Amino acid sequence: MRGPLLTPTQFSVPEFPPVPHSVSSLITCIRRLSAAAALVALAGCASAPGAPPSTLETYFPVISQWGVYRLDINQGNFLSQDMVDKLKVGQTRSQVRLALGTPLVMSAFRDQRWDYIYVFARGGRVREQRLFTVYFQDDLLARWEGDEMPTSAQELNRLAATRSLPEDPYGQDGGVIGKIIDFFRRIGDPSAPPTR
Repeated sequence: MRGPLLTPTQFSVPEFPPVPHSVSSLITCIRRLSAAAALVALAGCASAPGAPPSTLETYFPVISQWGVYRLDINQGNFLSQDMVDKLKVGQTRSQVRLALGTPLVMSAFRDQRWDYIYVFARGGRVREQRLFTVYFQDDLLARWEGDEMPTSAQELNRLAATRSLPEDPYGQDGGVIGKIIDFFRRIGDPSAPPTR
């Protein structure tokens, strides 16, 4: 059997003071603004392909990849400036192919044009993209155009070899033994130059 039901007078419920309407509407407004700010912040974290990296990817790249390793990918024809310098107006198609390599795009509809495309992606993002186009007229090279090509590795090595490092001020010091040798050398010949 059940016991008797309790009436409201038999138990007490603590009563809270009523919340003024202005405070409750302020709390509701703050909640809505917080939700909107969170949505805007999350929308900024997502980026479309080809778009510049978002703030999250810039400052926290590991978080955006969640530990997934992505290979560096080189696609297309890597051309350097010394390869482009070998081109001369009037060369045949085989001479151009020898200088630049086989083009990535040879269209059957535009057989007078070869496109050399190079794309480098690191971590799933395209870091470098270059396009170089060669135009033929009557199977002879007429002109070429495209992005600026990087200098070749040989040219960079040549430039590094021609540059000299500044002189090392400590390299001129003979040390303690050099000073001892200088002392005895000056005893025998006062006009002798110091040891380096």
